[in-house]
Formats: sequence, structure tokens, C-alpha cells
Amino acid sequence: MQSTCLTQGPRRVARLVAMLSALVVVVPCAGAAAEIRFPFDKALLLDAPPIRPAKRVPGLTISPDGSATIDLWCKSVSGRVELGETSITIVPGGLPDALPSMMSAGQCTPARMQADEDMLAALSQVTAWRREGVSIVLAGAKPLRFRPASN
Repeated sequence: MQSTCLTQGPRRVARLVAMLSALVVVVPCAGAAAEIRFPFDKALLLDAPPIRPAKRVPGLTISPDGSATIDLWCKSVSGRVELGETSITIVPGGLPDALPSMMSAGQCTPARMQADEDMLAALSQVTAWRREGVSIVLAGAKPLRFRPASN
């Protein structure tokens, strides 16, 4: 008399092989999908040297609901973002008149305040986004590369 364990063995092995084969196909695809997702609620810093005397560089934080915080060279504004698979539209708010209270005297030079306006103009012209490694590149009239904050 043959044991049921022996007769079901090849079937079990075949099912196990089929399941493992499916995992080999699915896991890389899942990793690729996770790789191209936009990093919502993560502080992204412009990949640029600071404008002295301050150490601050512009940053962008986008929530899944489309609200955004845009930290510029001197000031910060809120904004709205529409994000597609590879498309992006950023509508920044206007620059406030007052300087941030955390800025010490002389940090917001005329050059830095002009850079704020230039950055807002560049952000309002972006039309596409893509990942390059850990960085996010916003494509428009002037490409902008952002990297995750390391703190």
C-alpha cells in the first residue's frame, strides 16, 4: 500500500515551484513600482550650494493631498501640486512681505531675495518629474534636482 504522503509529494513540489516562480516575477516588479513612487511627506532639498552667508537651501515637501510647503532661500510659501505618474504641476503661493523671524540680520540679502523669486518662477514652470537614484528631478525650463533631507 502506497502512502498518500508519497503520492502527493510531486504535486506539492510542483505547487511550491510554481509559487516560488511567481514570487521571482512579482518581487522585482513590486520593487520597481516602489522605486518610482513620489516621496510624499518627505523633505526634499535642492541639490545646490547655499548662498552665503546663510546655510539654507530651498526645500520642497509635498503631501498626498497635493498641499506643499516650499522653503526658499529666505522665505517659505505654501502651494498646490498636481502629480501624475510622470507629470507635475506646481502652483506656489505668493511671497510674504515679512522676512522669517528665524533669519538673523543680513541673511536675506537682495541676491537671496531675488533667488526666491527665481526659484518660484522655475517651480511654476515644471511639467514632469522623474527619479534618478534617490533624487527627484523636476523638468521644466530649468531642471531642478532635489534630494531627500538627511536629518
